[in-house]
Amino acid sequence: MSWEKNVRKVIPYTPGEQPKQADMIKLNTNECPYPPSPKVEEALKNFDADQLRLYPDPAIKKLTDAIAEYYHVGEEQVFVGVGSDDVLAMSFLTFFNDKENPILFPDITYSFYDVWAELYRIPYETQALDEEFRILPQDYQKKNGGVIFPNPNAPTGRMLPLSVIEQIIEANRDVVVIVDEAYIDFGGESAVPLTEKYDNLLVVQTFSKSRAMAGARIGFAIGDPKLIKYLNDVKFSFNSYTMDHITIETGTAAIQDGTYFKETVAKIVCTRERVSKELRKLGFQFADSSANFLFVTHPAHKAEDIQAMLRENHVYVRHFGGERICNYLRITIGTDDQMDRLLSLLNGYLGA
Repeated sequence: MSWEKNVRKVIPYTPGEQPKQADMIKLNTNECPYPPSPKVEEALKNFDADQLRLYPDPAIKKLTDAIAEYYHVGEEQVFVGVGSDDVLAMSFLTFFNDKENPILFPDITYSFYDVWAELYRIPYETQALDEEFRILPQDYQKKNGGVIFPNPNAPTGRMLPLSVIEQIIEANRDVVVIVDEAYIDFGGESAVPLTEKYDNLLVVQTFSKSRAMAGARIGFAIGDPKLIKYLNDVKFSFNSYTMDHITIETGTAAIQDGTYFKETVAKIVCTRERVSKELRKLGFQFADSSANFLFVTHPAHKAEDIQAMLRENHVYVRHFGGERICNYLRITIGTDDQMDRLLSLLNGYLGA
């Protein structure tokens, strides 16, 4: 068909499987196993449906101000989008426009990065993690059109200290450096304070993991006001009304409940550490995780076989392709009961 020659063709991102079984245990998409803050439910109950006949605030000021207050930054330093994927996609479109020099990101990382680069025709070059799946800062100290990496990294869960992140930023003062902190609340130190020192640093976070609001789609970026202005200029040229009234109200309620947030994160971290010890007893090998998941391999069993066994028992974990990680599974941390079921199945399988 002649019209196809003008179609922009890309290989799309493949999200985690979304099974619909009633009795399943879903540990494959890094969702929070606990409900959002009770204040979110209260906000829903008090929501005036008459607002839905009106366009929402294009500046998302109520939620933007709440995020700014929580992170002790100015509201002009915050950009809000429909999930961190939306924020990151807008950031690629806004900041990565050097057609000669490639943007840099790890070879094992969030698999949306190369999709956006292909979609927007951005040259890119992946930098190999070392044998222990660590980012090597020296790989990002060369000519480039921008830098992006998750911290903690996904799917490995490895964490970079702020001192190493600062090395990368210092070596790249002439481009924008994006630190994707989707999992930062589960371990490590956020790079948000560095945004006061570096005007080329953008830190991106999400409500999907630690704030238990994956279904609401809320993400945000913190950076120098000039970076945020450029992001908003692109956003308002693309779609002015990106977030609906309900999401703005519930997101504001969620971030204002700091106590519930900290309690939820603490429970997940506690479960992660307990399960880590049990998996090592079963022979699994993996680095310590700073996220709400574990990235594990077993020297005596194929990851695909373990995944298939768990699936047969309605427990879902994530298996990735790729030469270096084809024998690894990413296991989201669920409730203690869910993880006990996982451990029971693995005990039976590995001991058979």
